[in-house]
Amino acid sequence: MGLSYLVYPGAHHTRFPHALGSMHLMQQSIQVLKFKGVEITKAEEEGLLCAILLHDIGHGPFSHAMEHSIVEGVSHEYISLMFMEQLNRKYKGKLSLAISIFKGQYSKKYLNQLVSSQLDMDRMDYLKRDSFYTGVAEGNINSERLLTMLHVYNGELVVEEKGIYSVEKFLMARRFMYWQVYLHKTGLVGEQLLIRILKRAKELLLAGEKLPCSSALRFFMENKISKEEFTPAILDQFAKLDDVDIMWAIKSWQDQSDFVLSRLCKMIVNRRLLHVKLKNKPINQERLQKHFLKFKKEHNLTDEETAYFVFSGETHNQAYNAEYQHIGILRANGKIMDVAKASDQQYLKALSKMVVKYYMCYPKVAV
Repeated sequence: MGLSYLVYPGAHHTRFPHALGSMHLMQQSIQVLKFKGVEITKAEEEGLLCAILLHDIGHGPFSHAMEHSIVEGVSHEYISLMFMEQLNRKYKGKLSLAISIFKGQYSKKYLNQLVSSQLDMDRMDYLKRDSFYTGVAEGNINSERLLTMLHVYNGELVVEEKGIYSVEKFLMARRFMYWQVYLHKTGLVGEQLLIRILKRAKELLLAGEKLPCSSALRFFMENKISKEEFTPAILDQFAKLDDVDIMWAIKSWQDQSDFVLSRLCKMIVNRRLLHVKLKNKPINQERLQKHFLKFKKEHNLTDEETAYFVFSGETHNQAYNAEYQHIGILRANGKIMDVAKASDQQYLKALSKMVVKYYMCYPKVAV
């Protein structure tokens, strides 16, 4: 959930219960499909459960917020795969099938889709879980109904026609949760501050400054690791990191002499974040420049230092991508239709479009 707790105080749950919840839903989906005559062997069942249990194991501190900050250019999916391959060596190949499913390379496509698709067990769990803990009722989905409507047709995972309304609710819930929770402007600016704190700390360390932090965090602060250099030893270092390493460092760095690092850290610790405006059109650069110049002059900063506090950017969301593993609806006549075409709700077609919003962040001072 990153820094969503700044907006929703209940959003303190972790990926561990999410992993268990996803596995529970996978067990239920396996039972439903086997009851309907879909072939899933004992080995495939174990592979599915292992794949979904470990699908998020590569996430680092604060989840997506710092995904490319601690380890640049290395996605959590890649790190998850590395963990699974390490475990596979430890358990002498027992995770080979799970890895094949996780990578989407297993011969039975519907098994791959249960782990990763636009209607997989991962999404079914996190939408309902995050809705519950944040109190955002619009994100609550009927996962039980969705599971009972699953079927396999021509080797692909589909939803029976009578479950189309549950799919519609699922897609709308995903849209609401992204704009109200995952991409909420306060959470967004909090994540931007985290990214900038780590960036500034790295600059200071490279310049010879002494900054207190855990040994695991220091390793990644002082070393730029590429995919090719991500060895098992480095993976062990990454496994030692969690949110506590980051928050302890931030609490320590707020007392540093560097104005930029100290000020950024105090914003997080004291919950006095930057002001943020989210708009449907590109940010007025002239207005942004006024904030930039005022803050720069007030604190006698360089352009590079001021850019840590005054900046703009964009965020986007696409609730449903019809071109990527579309959700197929199994009609009573045996034909398969994309949910956006099968639905009598015109808004589903709109959900397939990428929505872009633009943000501007600056200190809470009048211009």
